[in-house]
Amino acid sequence: MSHNHLKEAFISNLNGTSLLEISLGLSLPPLCLLCRGLLLILYYLHYGKPLSSRKCRLLLDFLVLISPLVFSCTVLSPVIFVVPALIAAFCAGIFSKIYSQRKQETRVPFRQIVKEFQEVYLDPEYIPAVTVFRVYINVLTSISILAVDFPQYPRRYAKAETYGTGVMDLGVGAFIFGNALVCPEVRQKSYVTQLKLSSLAKQFFSVWPLIFLGVGRLVSVKSIEYHEHTSEYGVHWNFFFTLAFVRLAASLLLAVFPKNQSWIVAINLAVLYQLALNTTSLKMFILHGSNGRDTRAGFLNANREGLLSLFGYLAIYMASVRLGLRLLRCSSSVRGWTEALRFLLLTVLALFLLLGVSQACADPVSRRMANLSYCLWVLAHCLTFFLWFVVTDLALVFAKLLVKGSSVPCCWDIVKPPGTSAKHGTEAVPVGREGRLSHACLISAINKNQLLFFLLANVMTGAVNILIDTIHSKTAITLCILHLYMFFNCLIMYILHAKNIVVKFW
Repeated sequence: MSHNHLKEAFISNLNGTSLLEISLGLSLPPLCLLCRGLLLILYYLHYGKPLSSRKCRLLLDFLVLISPLVFSCTVLSPVIFVVPALIAAFCAGIFSKIYSQRKQETRVPFRQIVKEFQEVYLDPEYIPAVTVFRVYINVLTSISILAVDFPQYPRRYAKAETYGTGVMDLGVGAFIFGNALVCPEVRQKSYVTQLKLSSLAKQFFSVWPLIFLGVGRLVSVKSIEYHEHTSEYGVHWNFFFTLAFVRLAASLLLAVFPKNQSWIVAINLAVLYQLALNTTSLKMFILHGSNGRDTRAGFLNANREGLLSLFGYLAIYMASVRLGLRLLRCSSSVRGWTEALRFLLLTVLALFLLLGVSQACADPVSRRMANLSYCLWVLAHCLTFFLWFVVTDLALVFAKLLVKGSSVPCCWDIVKPPGTSAKHGTEAVPVGREGRLSHACLISAINKNQLLFFLLANVMTGAVNILIDTIHSKTAITLCILHLYMFFNCLIMYILHAKNIVVKFW
């Protein structure tokens, strides 16, 4: 067997892991974010000033926000059920230290602090959980696309062949979900009919970088005979084409249907597509081709997985647009977001219930087909992930109340209640040097150049696979390569962010 065939076989014929393991794994990034925030608050409490060194901030962010994720999907994967509990216990210890020191200084009853917390108003123009969600999906995907080629990455985390829920199966759906939360239709406060045509034209123009990257990836992979898993998207199709065409199709649908009714469009798309899979020969065509022998003759046969899965991804996008609109209506107070959390939790429970019914009555989860079960699974886990980040942000807001003047990057700012004077208001957003330091954050850096970050990850993944025999790498070598790969990518983003450079060609 050739080296390319060996690498392809290494990531083929897999069945995924359990929903519980994926849910536990998704709790790690929010816990890491909470840990970083509490450490910064504790530093401010001890020294009376924020951590000012950019180098120290980068090192702290990488060691706390990125490195645990690399370890958790490699050497710590056998004990993944224990890792979240350990990080949570560490966070509880830091919080206990912050609270005990605050209590010695002020002696304010805990009930009074909770009451003050519930009345706090947050910056209504910014929902940090959306930013952090999108960045972490990018980070987790970047780690996985290289780590999957090493033996230390569990095979159960890799993409399932036909049916199953691997960690990497969540990637494309989560990118679709994150893109929909910040799409123009969601961000535009006034989306009147006369603006729809111009917005649609902008959408057609804005996807050309994705088309360009898709073509570039296709040409480079074919020219160097890089190993690829054909049953993932097909012979010519790839991730970038899926993102581009879903965005275009969604813009067309949202130009026709009211955006507030996008969830109805999503339900119709997902259910009708599943009915077509179950009642026609469509499922057999996707899995085995038009001749039943896995033929790849002709464009449709060659790319059947990528083309037909667009229906499922489009349903995810449309449902996520409705969620994005719902989030914009959330109150800017902590009390309002507490109510929003209840709504999100009920929605998650309903989605998991529907997922169980769908798997029992229709089909198991299949990323390859992007069937109804896959759509429900992606929405349920993405909402769970997002919910974790909202809880983390609220916990950090509470911690910041304990230590007046402290700041945490990529977290809600506490603002004055509407209609109150400065004398009676809550503390204003930090300004000056401390305010600028709050933006010296790895998450903000990646967020500013997300497409470049993912493109660099793809290029470096290809380079590592060409230069190194990843399949037979020892554990120490694997960990070194993965850490260097992520640190180099993060460092470039951090430098660009420090110089206020956004790499954008459109």
